[in-house]
Amino acid sequence: MELSVGQVAKRADIAVSAIHFYEQKGLISCHRNAGNQRRYDRSVLRRIAVIKTGQQLGMTLEEIKQAMSSLPIHRAPSQNEWETMAIEWKQSLDEKITLMSRLRDELGECIGCGCLSLTKCKLRNPEDELAEKDTGPVLWKSPKSQN
Repeated sequence: MELSVGQVAKRADIAVSAIHFYEQKGLISCHRNAGNQRRYDRSVLRRIAVIKTGQQLGMTLEEIKQAMSSLPIHRAPSQNEWETMAIEWKQSLDEKITLMSRLRDELGECIGCGCLSLTKCKLRNPEDELAEKDTGPVLWKSPKSQN
């Protein structure tokens, strides 16, 4: 069964403009009928669900597109194809969770310290890595002033 853009929007609970945007970004695809109207395979609903889930998890559309690049765009993916994508996605999410946990755990120390010292700050300059590059607030300098 083919769906119109309006039907997809209603079923996926997103705006028609979002469907067109996802299509433009290569995340979903459609074909045109004899009347030049967009028509979508029902499998597009699964792809949109994955896109929306990825966005809720804080992934960029580019990250979602890359994760979905191994999936067929013109048919519903098989269980194995979904699992392959999920493994890659999980690895990326695990890395982000590790980073975010570290930032969360060190944030209180940084705010409580109040030093804003780039030579001491574990969060902004671990092990004084920036000392080799410059002095002062290296992270806050504009690219032009870092000569």
